Amino acid sequence: MKKRGIYMISAAALTALFRLLCPLKPLMTTLAAFTLRIRQALARFFSPLPFSAAETLVCAALIFLLVYIVCAAVSVCRSRGRRARVLLRRLSFIIAAAETVYLLLCLFLGASYYAESFQDKSGLRPAPSSVDELYAVTEHFADMLRDTCSDVPRDENGLFSASLDGIFSSAPDIYRGAEKIFDFLSLKDVPPKRATFSRLMSRFNYTGFYFPFTGEANINTDAPACLIPSTVAHEMAHQRGIASEQDANFCAVLACTLSGDPVYEYSGWLMGYIHLCSALYGYDRDGYYRIYSSLPEPVLADLRANNAYWRSFETKSAEISEKIYDGFLKSYGQELGVHSYGAVADLLIAWYGK
Repeated sequence: MKKRGIYMISAAALTALFRLLCPLKPLMTTLAAFTLRIRQALARFFSPLPFSAAETLVCAALIFLLVYIVCAAVSVCRSRGRRARVLLRRLSFIIAAAETVYLLLCLFLGASYYAESFQDKSGLRPAPSSVDELYAVTEHFADMLRDTCSDVPRDENGLFSASLDGIFSSAPDIYRGAEKIFDFLSLKDVPPKRATFSRLMSRFNYTGFYFPFTGEANINTDAPACLIPSTVAHEMAHQRGIASEQDANFCAVLACTLSGDPVYEYSGWLMGYIHLCSALYGYDRDGYYRIYSSLPEPVLADLRANNAYWRSFETKSAEISEKIYDGFLKSYGQELGVHSYGAVADLLIAWYGK
C-alpha cells in the first residue's frame, strides 16, 4: 500500500505538471512530435493484424475491470474485521490504473492539442467572411458534387455503393496530393482498420476513432458508405498529428478532393458540402434551399440516406456520448468541442474561396 501510495502521488504530480506546462507551445510541440513517432511506429507494428488491436485492448480492459470489481466485492465480503483495509487496497489499484491511463493519454494525445496546429504549420487561417462568400464556396462544392456523383458505383436505389475493400485498399495513397502542398503531412500510411463493433459505435454517434496507444485509425463501416472514404481521411489526419477536429475535417476534405480517386473525391466534396451548408443554413436559409434543390438526385439520395441513418440513432446514449467527447475536447483547450461546423466552413472558405 505504501509503494502504491507513492506511485499514485507521483502520477498525480506528473499529470499536474503536464497541466501546468501545457500552455508552453514549443515544449508541447516537441513532446507531441516525439510521441507521434511512437504512435506511427505502433500503427506499423499492429498493421498486419486483420483486426483492430485498439478494440481488442479496450474489450480486454473492460472485461478485466468487470472481473476485478466482482473479485474485489467477494474479497471485501469475505474479509471480516478488515474490510475497510481490503476495500482501500482494491480501490487504490483502480485509481492507480486510471491515473496511469490518463497520464499516458495526456502524453500521447493531449500534448498534440497544445502543440503547433495544422493552421500554425500551413499558415492557413480562417478569416472573417461574408454570407456571399459562404454561399459561393457552398455552390462550388455543389457544382463539384454534380460533376463527380456519376463517377462512383451506385446500387439499384441510386445510392453510393463503392466496395469497402476498394475504399480501404486505396487509403494509403489518398494523401499524396495534399502532401505536395503541405509537406508536413507526408507519411507512409498503413491501411485503416474496420471496427468490429461498428453498429455499437453508431449508437454512440461515432463514425470512427483514432486510438493513440496503437496508432490505428478505426472506421465505423456500418455508417452510410458515401462518407466512409472521407471518414478514413479524417482519422488518417489524426495519424499525422492533426489533433483538432476542425483541422482534421479540413485535411480530410483537402486530401480526398486532391486524391485522384473518384470515390474519395466524391466523398470529400460531400463532407465539405455538409459542413458548408450547415453553416449557410444559419445565415441564409433561402440560399441553402436554393443550392440544395439544385443538387442531382444521386447526391440528394445519399444525403437523405445519411440523415435517415443517423436520425435512427438519436438516443440518450448518443447524446451522453457526444457530451462526454465534447467535454474531453474542451478539457484540452478545444473550445468548439464537437460543434465545429462553422470553423471547418471558415477553413474551406479560406482555401477554396481562392
